[in-house]
Amino acid sequence: MPLAALGRTVLGLCAATGRLALFAGETVGHLIRPPFYPREFLVALLQIGWLSLPVVGLTSLFTGAALALQIYAGGARFSAEAVVPSIVAIGMVRELGPVLGGLMVAARVASSIAAEIGTMKVTEQIDALTTLSTNPMKYLTLPRVLAATLSVPVLVGIGDVIGIMGGWLVGVNRLDFNSVTYLKNTWAYLEPWDVGSGLIKGAAFGFIVALMGCYYGMNSGRGAQGVGRATKSAVVAASIAILACNYLLTEVFFSA
Repeated sequence: MPLAALGRTVLGLCAATGRLALFAGETVGHLIRPPFYPREFLVALLQIGWLSLPVVGLTSLFTGAALALQIYAGGARFSAEAVVPSIVAIGMVRELGPVLGGLMVAARVASSIAAEIGTMKVTEQIDALTTLSTNPMKYLTLPRVLAATLSVPVLVGIGDVIGIMGGWLVGVNRLDFNSVTYLKNTWAYLEPWDVGSGLIKGAAFGFIVALMGCYYGMNSGRGAQGVGRATKSAVVAASIAILACNYLLTEVFFSA
């Protein structure tokens, strides 16, 4: 019956959400309990943060440039072309910088983490860690989640700057804005909380990305097909969770 199928779907969704919440709680709980693995954390920090910088930077650059063109074209209908610098800056630091940065990191990092841990599970390396009295959650999950939570806000901040400079390049070279005036308007309308809210979003998105990658990797099915499904599910779940979390945080930060 359709009603029974709907009920099974809802119950399955609730059960999956509960398992994910327990996984997240266990991960956070290991943060204050030794032993710690600083080498694994530094490796994860390099792979998640530094190696994601080119893709986040390029995404932000072209997003800021396109945003300037669109706002200028829309503002020209109301003789409001002067709002381009302020809207580009606010749009980048509040929304586009954190969201696009989070989605690009999700595409790159969540898939990588899920594939890596899923392959370790298939080849029984995780069982070997347990045999050697090493907690897989503490050794594999915690360093990646912590590294992503700390590094993604930095990526978002750098992406914000690059995106604003992309808008400045288009504004000065394509739309005939005065360079000094453009930068003054950008600085005048940008408030500290605009930047701070974007960085908080970046930390939340980083936590989500690494958590989804680790969760689906740890629960990967057997064989290459199982690893492939885990990788796909990690990216999809991380992307949807980022968009949902973005709305909730925006509602909390900027609701009237």
